[in-house]
Amino acid sequence: MAETTLEFALSNLTEKLLDNMGVIGVIKNDVSCLLSELNHLRAFLIEANRNRRGSEILKHFVEELNRAINKAENSIDKFMIEVKLHKKRGIYRIFDLCYLVKAKRCCSDIRSIMEKLKEIRKDTAYALSLPLQFDDSKQTAHQLKRAPVVEEDEVVGFDLQADEIIKRLLGGSDDVEFISIVGMPGLGKTTLANKVFKSVGYEFYNRIWVYVSQSYTRRDLFLKIINQFTRNTEQYRYVTEEDLAKVIHKHLLSGKYLIVLDDVWTREPLDDVKIALPNKMRGSKVLFTTRDDEVGKSCCNKPHHIKFLTDHECWELLQKKVFHKDKCPLDLEVLGKSIAKKCMGLPLAALVIAGALTGRGKTKSEWEIVHQFVSEHIISSDIMMTKKLVQMSCDSLPVNLKACFLYCGAFPKGSEIPAWKIVRLWIAEGFIRETMGSTVESVAEGYLNELVSKSLVMVTQRTSNGQIKTFRVHDILHEFCTLEASEENLFKEIKLGVEQSFPRNQELSTFRRLSIDSSVQEFISTNPYGDGIRSFLCFSSRNIVMSPYELETIPKSFPLLRVLDTESILFELETTRKSPFQKQLFQLYHLRYLAISSDSLKILPKFMEDLWNLQTLIISTQQETLNIEADICNMPQLRHVHTNASGKLCPSVLKTRNHRSALQTLSIIEAETLTEDVFARCQNLKKLGIRGDMTKLVGLLKLEYLEKLKLMNLASGKLQLDSENYGFPRRLKQLTLSGTWLDWEEIHRAVGHLELLEVLKVKENAFKGHSWELEKDYVFPYLKVLCIESSELVCWKVCDENFPSLEWLVLRNINKLEEIPINFANITNLKMMDLVDTTAESTIKSAQEIESQSVCTGFKLTIFPPDT
Repeated sequence: MAETTLEFALSNLTEKLLDNMGVIGVIKNDVSCLLSELNHLRAFLIEANRNRRGSEILKHFVEELNRAINKAENSIDKFMIEVKLHKKRGIYRIFDLCYLVKAKRCCSDIRSIMEKLKEIRKDTAYALSLPLQFDDSKQTAHQLKRAPVVEEDEVVGFDLQADEIIKRLLGGSDDVEFISIVGMPGLGKTTLANKVFKSVGYEFYNRIWVYVSQSYTRRDLFLKIINQFTRNTEQYRYVTEEDLAKVIHKHLLSGKYLIVLDDVWTREPLDDVKIALPNKMRGSKVLFTTRDDEVGKSCCNKPHHIKFLTDHECWELLQKKVFHKDKCPLDLEVLGKSIAKKCMGLPLAALVIAGALTGRGKTKSEWEIVHQFVSEHIISSDIMMTKKLVQMSCDSLPVNLKACFLYCGAFPKGSEIPAWKIVRLWIAEGFIRETMGSTVESVAEGYLNELVSKSLVMVTQRTSNGQIKTFRVHDILHEFCTLEASEENLFKEIKLGVEQSFPRNQELSTFRRLSIDSSVQEFISTNPYGDGIRSFLCFSSRNIVMSPYELETIPKSFPLLRVLDTESILFELETTRKSPFQKQLFQLYHLRYLAISSDSLKILPKFMEDLWNLQTLIISTQQETLNIEADICNMPQLRHVHTNASGKLCPSVLKTRNHRSALQTLSIIEAETLTEDVFARCQNLKKLGIRGDMTKLVGLLKLEYLEKLKLMNLASGKLQLDSENYGFPRRLKQLTLSGTWLDWEEIHRAVGHLELLEVLKVKENAFKGHSWELEKDYVFPYLKVLCIESSELVCWKVCDENFPSLEWLVLRNINKLEEIPINFANITNLKMMDLVDTTAESTIKSAQEIESQSVCTGFKLTIFPPDT
């Protein structure tokens, strides 16, 4: 059904009309009548959402409403552009007769649509009489934000199986050995492989994890492996597959390696990876997971067939996910064990059911609803059962959260989705509503945490301070998302295959969002058109270079776009200010999210300011600098600007002080163009990255809301901090310094006043000198992560009181340090210490002594490479 997308169409249209009542004067009366009619429809929509499995009559009503509301939104969006352009004409607008004609046409469209809506509303009585199944209306955004996050490494029933595989991995053999884990979807192959990978990772000089998937290409596999070494594959974009194999071969010669290939569907990836592997690397292993027994046997004489969980293990897993460290209430135990038994040994089924139980009342009546649903959907196929359970869990979600979950299916199957990116996209799509006391960003982050706690997405990486960095959607859940999203008309997946063709323009007009794979060039060549399309998401797994002519087609084809994400395509853009494509691109006036890549982009022209709805701008270019001629500080909705080049603000922007900017993220910006005036305008900044000559950088203290700061000084001179109040903005939680050339004696003076600081990364040439001694009263009260990299530090002395909250200490390429202070053994919170490329024997010995004397239960010391 289309209730979810109808809710957003209705909410977005209502919000848009209310926000713009002051500027749409000539159609104001008709708009007011439309608003009244939309409010009458809300009662119907609430009932429709509560009855997910309603009748065909109800389905028809919802689809009719969706079409009518989308038509209204299209008409008003077009007229909003005319209003803005009309106002820009200044005194000449009195001669703008076309504007009056278009206003009259818009009024006519609105009246026609209102009549249609009234006609639909007359027939809702039957639909409203249908019984309700779930009442999720009481679950608020505030509750979602506070939802507990379930750790993804809490696994049950895999200890003996993991020990068995670890024993095989650590066994010696002259040649590279392949070991397979075989099992059906949802049985936990990836979870088991990940548990093993974490346990033995530092027994190997190189360790690599690659997700293969069904949509496999050799080139993509090689690039994913290289990315594990370099973290940047741009330089290999045009390298042949044979040369890519040689690059991998050379890297792996450095020592014993472990490669994990997750989700292998055919033997082909295994044969391809052999091409790049050096032979006679004693002890090296390739571990791969597959659902196909024949594939598992193809390179492995003894595949490990993953076992189903016992009923007791299913119950243990269910309890962990629902109650965490608490025990299940006695009155629910019998019912809970019965639910666990119906999971039929499938971990994924247990996780999905746990997700359905999480957030529901801990009462028998609530649990009996889930128990009954599970009983009704135990059918012969375990996979189909799991999908039914996902349906149950998904249907119980509030409408906003459900849309956020389904939207994850727009990303390619198996891909790691950056948390910051999905949050920005959810906001741009209108799925997130700002609540009292919370920003839309914090509400969206709460939604993501809720999806994790319900086991609907899996965390794959966390940031240094424990936040979600990337996540994945399980294949079964991903398939569910794409099918459900298609039925809900949330997005349409565009593919070109044996039995698939591109939709015609008449069909395109019914869609709102497009998710397209590597066939984007072929699709564009058909000259598509759809004024109803609001999002164009492209995820190409192969190298695609597009000409300016091809790119002009996108804004022409979809003039009312809100989201344009083509970051995976390399654009051959003209660098002149009058580039035809740039003109077309910056006439997408409703654009909220823009992500674009180019090898030659040097200028963001002034007419980018016409994108008055833009919220997020992501620019990836192969140029060193990016001249930003537009006054980004004056764009009313722009909150996040990301670029890999050093962004240069133009002089005219620097002199303007008439507007307080909405910007929250600005990274990376050239230091020389940041003045006190700029900082005064950008007081809402929360994240800032600066690169360049910082010897004259002033005004940082004006950024009183700044939480994350990254400074990369490229000059030989020392960073000059504010002399009146020496240091950084007081609300900083994360600070990364590189090339700042401060003295170690200044560190407490520079950052000691940052009482909220949680993460401090001190990189190459951030501090100079051979000695760092901290007095007893020099305290970093909330510092959880300390990373020191490429330092000349020799003598380091600390007291027990200096780092009371420290949880993770990382020393990278520190080869002159005599010893790590033994005082670190007395820090009760210090759980991890990593020594990476730190080879001094005395340093390693002191770390091992800290490990033996640590007062923290479960303290883990990691030394890499292991040969040291």
